[in-house]
Amino acid sequence: MSHQYKGFSSLAIHAGHDKDPMYAHLTPIYASSTYVYDEAEQGMRRFSGKEPGYIYSRWGNPTMNEAEQKIAAMETYGIEVEGKPLEAKAILHASGMAAISSLFMATLKRGDKILTHYSLYSGTQDFMKSLLEPLEVEAIIVDLRDLSLAEKCLKEDPAIKLVYLETPANPTLQCVDLDALGKMAKQYGKLTACDNTFATPYLQQPFQFGIDFVIHSTTKFLNGHGTAIGGALVGTDIAFMNTRATKTHRLLGGNSNAFDAFLLTNGMRTLEVRMQRHCENGMKTNGMRTLEVRMQRHCENGMKVAEYLNAHPAISKVNYNGLPEHPDFEVSNRQMKHPGAMMSFELKGGFDAGVKFMNKLQMCTRTVSLGTCDTLLSHPASMSHSSVPRENRLEYGITDGLIRLSVGIENIEDILADFEQALEG
Repeated sequence: MSHQYKGFSSLAIHAGHDKDPMYAHLTPIYASSTYVYDEAEQGMRRFSGKEPGYIYSRWGNPTMNEAEQKIAAMETYGIEVEGKPLEAKAILHASGMAAISSLFMATLKRGDKILTHYSLYSGTQDFMKSLLEPLEVEAIIVDLRDLSLAEKCLKEDPAIKLVYLETPANPTLQCVDLDALGKMAKQYGKLTACDNTFATPYLQQPFQFGIDFVIHSTTKFLNGHGTAIGGALVGTDIAFMNTRATKTHRLLGGNSNAFDAFLLTNGMRTLEVRMQRHCENGMKTNGMRTLEVRMQRHCENGMKVAEYLNAHPAISKVNYNGLPEHPDFEVSNRQMKHPGAMMSFELKGGFDAGVKFMNKLQMCTRTVSLGTCDTLLSHPASMSHSSVPRENRLEYGITDGLIRLSVGIENIEDILADFEQALEG
């Protein structure tokens, strides 16, 4: 479906949209828990899978279906395999964690292992520790930027079933090589999955590098307005997605709903335009590939903020993969159109300086989410990662004075002025 459109915004607006039977311009919010049949035999055909159609909104809903098709189309946009457009199926969930739960439960069993990077969203890491470990599914956590170490793990441990990646990673912005790890996993017969929440399919398409599954917290950049929680599991093995993945999703009950899907669809329609603004607040050329003219605000704002923070005497380190000194700059440059609007930075004063900075913010928003139009900041040591033992946090690069930042699309002068006054003294 995605390959009939020449531009990303055209795709984001039109993909997945079917003409409404009542001629509504936009797909309505189908606030119905169940669906009726013209005759008993039609119900039989639908339950048996012989006839497409809706049965129960936990299993599918027209509003949710449009959002699913739009996400799948964006993740496969412009990608061909053996001369044919790549196909994918997306399953919409109630949250990013619900999508991750479906992925793990659909692909892993007792005795299996996950190979993953040591900088992950805290909820994912907690799921592995608190839920998978008691089920005797072990997570091997290493620095997957070290490709020789990654290959050593894959070669020596046949129990590894899934390589789970998050790039850029939360909240350190570390980047792993999707191409190298994807090929390596295929060589050893392992499945791969990538959380693409920070980058979005506009900036990075993991399927381009042979990754099997893509995860999104649609709550963030895809929705873009902070109005609804959601998640998506996307896969290119259509048979698996239609069977095992769908069955797991339905049985776990982590389905989305029509209202949140409606808000998500409207948000995705403006993804390119919003990312233009985020990137404008984020990036100059700085050695990266030339951007499309419209890809400006989020990213250009992001680079300007990163450069400002990088020169500030109160800050010891800026984690932004658009800065040439970032250790993963080259990897990011190869697999992302632009480094985006996410970063983190370390205050020299440690924990107390982090809390003080957060408390002094006047315009920018103190919260743990990301990807909305306004600039959002969080202090992981006292917020999202407060439950992670300090020694583990430090090992993962999550220091006491680390601030995570999602650069918004406000005027750059106002963002920098707020930071300037918050960093004074």
